[in-house]
Amino acid sequence: MALPLQDMLVTKSTGALAGAAVGDALGGAAEGNSPEAIQRRYGGFIEGIVPPFLDDWRNARPIAPYHKGDGHITDDTLMTTALVDVYDTVRDHLDAHAVAQHLVPLLIGDKRWVPELESEALLLHRVFLAEKWLVARLHYGHVDPRSAGVGNIVNCGATMYAAPIGIVNTANPEAAYAEAIDVAGAHQSSYGREAAGVFAAAVAEAMRPGADVDSIVATALRLAKDGTAHAIEAVAEAAARVTDWRSGLAALRRAVEPFDTVGPDYRAPAMDARIPSRTKSIEELPIALGMVIAARGDYREAVLGAVNYGRDSDSIAVMAGSITGALGGLDAVPAAWVADVSEGSRMDITATGPVIAAVARDVWAADAERAARVADARKHFHEGTA
Repeated sequence: MALPLQDMLVTKSTGALAGAAVGDALGGAAEGNSPEAIQRRYGGFIEGIVPPFLDDWRNARPIAPYHKGDGHITDDTLMTTALVDVYDTVRDHLDAHAVAQHLVPLLIGDKRWVPELESEALLLHRVFLAEKWLVARLHYGHVDPRSAGVGNIVNCGATMYAAPIGIVNTANPEAAYAEAIDVAGAHQSSYGREAAGVFAAAVAEAMRPGADVDSIVATALRLAKDGTAHAIEAVAEAAARVTDWRSGLAALRRAVEPFDTVGPDYRAPAMDARIPSRTKSIEELPIALGMVIAARGDYREAVLGAVNYGRDSDSIAVMAGSITGALGGLDAVPAAWVADVSEGSRMDITATGPVIAAVARDVWAADAERAARVADARKHFHEGTA
């Protein structure tokens, strides 16, 4: 028997956000490494929660002394949860000004449990430099939020937490794209901003009852612009020929490589990495969609493919996990992983799903009222009355 719409909304919303958190936690351990290095470290492919890549994680990278692995979510999930909190406060569509008015105060004034720091801390102390930009530009610089992202490195920072925008705009990818482009203007520019819009649109489509992998990819290609569109197209074509991500990782990397500015060594970006461009793309979104295609929409396989791809594996797995989690609902996300990540991170990763679902219903009601007012006004024009 089909689920009532309200229950379907909750399970799909929870699948999207819990699915993202699981991908984040699994991918965090592998981040920054090549598939070959990952397999050497873990004796083969990662198949679930693993310990940190580096035993001496506290001192190995002093600029980022984070306890990745062991089921710990990272800044991707922390930022996603913060955006859900903003939606819960505003209970309507967001824009770049909402980032300045509501999100930035959470970053600098609200202490939360941060698993990678093993303590309560301000989110500002965990987010990395491209996200600290929000505080520097909006809180200290008083820059117009709509253009505050200009000058930041162009990366996946605004994309990694855009799934709630897709949920609020369920079944309306065009609206999700537009809202995410507006919100992301406070954080990113160029193809980093573009990717946020396309990812939110993909989630909005995945949330639609009756959506499938083909419709999600078609949505992304319909809305994507410039290098982002070309990168998704190239990776999608390569992924369609992949029968198992375990043998297809190199093919997907070759497909995205012409559009990626970072270069072959993720830890040592090229001199022209992450600068604005009409022809380039972030790597994470096309690869995430490629994993969704290669896995035929299966959550577990899409996320494991993203994790074992390496490089920015946590964000790739967040995006693949959001899309497939929305597509299949919470039941698509392995229950043992949900429980283990919740325990390892000391937070209920299913808690944000019902919150954003309730917000979405309120926003839809407001949208319906706005649409009714417009329809009434247009009726008068049609009838020729004042």
